[in-house]
Amino acid sequence: MTTQRPTTIAEYIQAAPAKGKPHLQRVYAILKSVAPEAEEAIKWGTPFFLEPRFLFAFSAHKAHLNFTLTEADWDVFRIELEKHKTTKNFLQVPYDQAVPEALIRTIAEHRLRVVSEREDDAFW
Repeated sequence: MTTQRPTTIAEYIQAAPAKGKPHLQRVYAILKSVAPEAEEAIKWGTPFFLEPRFLFAFSAHKAHLNFTLTEADWDVFRIELEKHKTTKNFLQVPYDQAVPEALIRTIAEHRLRVVSEREDDAFW
């Protein structure tokens, strides 16, 4: 039996753990509202928003959601991020905790602005 990999963000969310779906749907809605014109893609098995450079990514795990952070995000949002569980590259949101909607929206808006102002062609 073969398992078909998701090819859209909607399919990705549908295939995610049941307890994570509300978080994934909420984060997806936030990112979609921030960058409605961005291309949506599954890259490396993860939902991405591109314009055409990398804007945002998020992923489902057994007990938490990851929202991808860049070094520039850390530079600007370090104080806010220190209030949450993080790794070098991710804001981790446990499924038994509320999604930090305002923080994710603010970071996403900042990323969109920074990427829109860039003149290079680098993906990251």
